[in-house]
Amino acid sequence: MRDAEQTIGNLIDKQGVSFISSVDGDGFPNTKAMLPPSRREGIKVLYYHTNTSSMRVSQYRAEPRACVYFCDKRFFRGVMLKGTMEVLEDAASKEMLWDDKYVMYYPLGVADADYCVLRFTAQSGRYYSNFSSQDFDV
Repeated sequence: MRDAEQTIGNLIDKQGVSFISSVDGDGFPNTKAMLPPSRREGIKVLYYHTNTSSMRVSQYRAEPRACVYFCDKRFFRGVMLKGTMEVLEDAASKEMLWDDKYVMYYPLGVADADYCVLRFTAQSGRYYSNFSSQDFDV
């Protein structure tokens, strides 16, 4: 892979679903399908919105290690990014990510206490394509 940021970035941008993983209290991985990131800074930082009251948020607060996976089923390729997930509840983070269509999830709007931002920061990744895998640093 010549340019990891471009290759992986293009893959991320074309997917309608992403999978995020957290670690539960017993040390087991928990994976959930999510909408794609609402915003990204290269492939290093990905932002998601979610409910503050969710199980996933409590897991990330207790154990920030996380994994995000994107799969391009058409070409049978994918990328796993490993890193940490932060739960952001400050007004600036919530406003940065806010979109009026989110009101269907958070009826009280940007100030809804059940609305928070997840910031994933990647440290490394593994890309699969053409029957082979390749590790890379982010």
